Amino acid sequence: MIVRSLGEIIGTERDVQAPTWCSRRLVLAKEGVGFSLHETILYAGTETRMWYANHIEAVYCVEGQGELTNDETGEKHKIEPGVMYLLDGHEHHTLRAHTDVRTVCVFNPPCTGREVHDENGVYPLLTEEDA
Repeated sequence: MIVRSLGEIIGTERDVQAPTWCSRRLVLAKEGVGFSLHETILYAGTETRMWYANHIEAVYCVEGQGELTNDETGEKHKIEPGVMYLLDGHEHHTLRAHTDVRTVCVFNPPCTGREVHDENGVYPLLTEEDA
């Protein structure tokens, strides 16, 4: 059994900072459970373009207001507490955070914790063996 708090993660290598977001990685590939679990906060007034070419991601909003755009279709969705979206088709997407948007995210395959978005918004597919 693993029990972990955000307080234990903040300020460690599991607390990843970027210009438009921060991600606290609660469960990573090294835990060996087949997924990773993150709390991600997208900062108010920012726009983040992403494309998970190598991962499926489910995102559940627990706080804040924003707008998700499917960059392939132009379709827009209001993001607010209680809304979930699933990127099951590896969609190119943009999240515009009107306020700080706090989300809980699940990735499959699991992230190792070393991933950063490349110029296309993609996380590389890393494994623990790549360490």
